[in-house]
Order: sequence, then C-alpha cells, then structure tokens
Amino acid sequence: MLLRHAKAEPSGGMSDALRPLALQGRRQSGAVGSALAARGLVPERVLVSSAVRTRQTWDLVRAALGDVPAPDVDVLDEVYDAHPWDVVDLLRGIDERVATVLVVGHEPTMSGTAATLARDDAATAGDLATVRTGLPTAGFAALEVTAWPELAAGAARLLEVVRPPH
Repeated sequence: MLLRHAKAEPSGGMSDALRPLALQGRRQSGAVGSALAARGLVPERVLVSSAVRTRQTWDLVRAALGDVPAPDVDVLDEVYDAHPWDVVDLLRGIDERVATVLVVGHEPTMSGTAATLARDDAATAGDLATVRTGLPTAGFAALEVTAWPELAAGAARLLEVVRPPH
C-alpha cells in the first residue's frame, strides 16, 4: 500500500519536515487504519518518511488497526524526499517472505509510484486515473505484486484506491 500522509497544518514559517497533522488529519489517520483492517491489509513492514506528519499518520493508523501483530517499521529520510523510482528501489529490497508492505510518504511520490507500478487494466481504469492525477491526503493505493525484487513499471495490479472521509 502506498499512503499519502494525512492532512497537515500549514507551514506557518516552520520547516516542511516539522509540520504536524491538523485535527482533520488525525481523524483521517484513524479512518485509514480502520479501512486497512477492514480489508485485511495489515502491514508486516512499514516504511515511513521521517517528516513529523508522516510519523504521526503512521502512529494513528497503527492505533486504529487494532490488536494485530506489530509490523517492522523503518523511519527513513529517503522516503521524505523520494522520487517514485527511489520508492521502487526501497521496495525491491524487501525480504521476499514479507507479504504486505505499507509506505507512508508524500505527494507526488506516492501517486507517482502507484502510477509507475500499476499496469493498464480496464477494470481499474478509474483508480489508475486517480493515481495519475494524485492521491488526496490520507488516500492510499493498494497494489498486488508478484515479487519485491522483480518490481518494474507496469508489474503490479492496482487493487483499489481508497479516499479518506472528509
């Protein structure tokens, strides 16, 4: 899953990396956790941008997942300023025994990564159009891949794009 962080406070002169979640973003994060749990998309591994808003998003998503095994979590500067192929390279390094991964990052990287990996499929044309134009805050794309090391353009099946409640 590729998740754009939830709604953050405006910068107000502070460093972008230090921007916290807004109240709306806190609510959105809980809804994301509930949506993931309802779909059985509980991550075994999580890659989180080092920005404050992405770490807060993950913490609130994790709390809303309920009583599930704790995933391995890596907070990475590399996700903060990543381009889509940087994310693909990180995913290629995931242990093949790991079935479900969540990346919590930023736009336009999360939607760009989903658009890069997703193959054209008439059944998911609407969702593919969404990732091509950009994920909303707290929106996520769920993709199915065959093997992490073999990730390439068009190598994944886009299962769905989930938009947050407002």
